[in-house]
Amino acid sequence: MADDGEHSPVWARTKRRSGSNPLVGIIVTLLALFGVLTAVLGIKEQSLAEGGAMMDGWITKGISTVRGEAPRVADEAADVAVGAAEKAGDAAQAGAAAASDELKKQ
Repeated sequence: MADDGEHSPVWARTKRRSGSNPLVGIIVTLLALFGVLTAVLGIKEQSLAEGGAMMDGWITKGISTVRGEAPRVADEAADVAVGAAEKAGDAAQAGAAAASDELKKQ
């Protein structure tokens, strides 16, 4: 018999999981939560169609909020990027001028 270092009984050994993808677990969990939410709203509204309509309303409201905020946030980000680019350009120009002055002194 080969000695592989495993002297404990088979049922006492730790199980090794091979290649379990965490993304699959997250997707399965989200689908399960979605199913539970659907069931709860179906019971509360006494109809799966009414529960689904309620969830559709939440999703539509969320999407419209994101679409309304996106242009404003993009404009603010562009303004910040322009300011940072101007500062970087000024710093590069000042550094180049200082290097030029230093070379002229030599």
